[in-house]
This record gives sequence, C-alpha cells and structure tokens, in this order.
Amino acid sequence: MTQTILDALHDVMSSPWVYLALFALAMLDGFFPVVPAETSVITAGVFAAATGAPNLALVIVAAALGAFAGDHISYAIGRTTNDRLRNGRRSRKAFGWAERALAERGGLVLVVARYIPGGRTACTITMGAVAYPRRSFALFDAVAAGSWAIYSGLIGYVGGAAFENDPIKGLLLGLGIALTITALVEIVRHVRRRRTVREPEPVLVASND
Repeated sequence: MTQTILDALHDVMSSPWVYLALFALAMLDGFFPVVPAETSVITAGVFAAATGAPNLALVIVAAALGAFAGDHISYAIGRTTNDRLRNGRRSRKAFGWAERALAERGGLVLVVARYIPGGRTACTITMGAVAYPRRSFALFDAVAAGSWAIYSGLIGYVGGAAFENDPIKGLLLGLGIALTITALVEIVRHVRRRRTVREPEPVLVASND
C-alpha cells in the first residue's frame, strides 16, 4: 500500500502539470481556507529533495503567485460582501481579530496572518472591507505570499533531504515541523492576549488645581 501511494505521488510530482496544480491550490486557499495548499507545497518540497522532481524553485514561484492571486480575490470579496461575512456567527471572532491587528500593525499584519490558520482569509477580506489602499495591499501581500511559499517549500525540502530513501517519513517530518511552528505561534498569541486582558487600565485622578 505504501509503495502504491509513493508511486502515485511520484507520478503526480514528476508531471509538468504539478506547478499549475500548486498555483490553483494556493489561489483557492486564499479565499477558501480548507484547501490543503500548504500541505501540497510541503509535499512537493519533500519530493524535490528526495527524487529531484519537481523543481523546488518553480514550486516556490507557483505557490507564491497562486497565493498572491488568491489573496487579491479575497480582498475583492471583502470590498463587495463585507457586511454579510462580518456578521456571520463563525467568522465574527476572526474578523474582530483582523480589524484589531490591522489597526495596531497596519499592512504588516498581512504578513503575520499568512501563518495563522484562518487568519489570512479574515485579514485579506477585512482589508478589502475597510478599503485598505490596493497598492499597499499588493506590496505587503507580495512579501506575505513569497515568504509563505519559501517557508513551506523549504520545510518540505528539509524533510525530504533528511529521509531521501523514504519520502513518506520526510513528509511526516515536514508536516510535523509546520504544525509545531503553527502551535508555537498560537501559544504566543494566546499568552500575549491574556497578558493584555490582565493589564489594568490606568486610573485618571482628577486634579484639585
């Protein structure tokens, strides 16, 4: 069974169509976050190291361009359907976080949100909803999409290089690294949020003068 899976993955990864598939998955992930874009890029990175196909540089370029396109679609959705999405029961919390983060950090939050599950879509839609300047959005999004593609591709490549003779173990290592980093980011965010809530607000004492 394992060999069958490996053969099937190798056929997919050695096909020239894999770059178009990675582009499409990364694009869809920009506004439909259940698509396994990151897992696909990591898998491609594993096979790039273990078998030499696909080409890692092209994997990163395809993923970055797809993510960039998908984020702009998400931005456009925010410009047209922001009220309905913002008032959704499940999405309200994510939009609230995105709005607060955008107010505090500006366009840099787009780069950070790329690595937060559900955060990237909420952030891009929110930026569209508040009419964040499109040129500035494109600049920050180029950094976000490019860094995410490099990060995902290199994580897979490290896993594939560590287990050249067993791509499945390489894939598990790559996914494990990605999940660990995501968990650490979430823990840091949780701790910072709790500290912010616990900090007492300054009491203003009226002067008698």
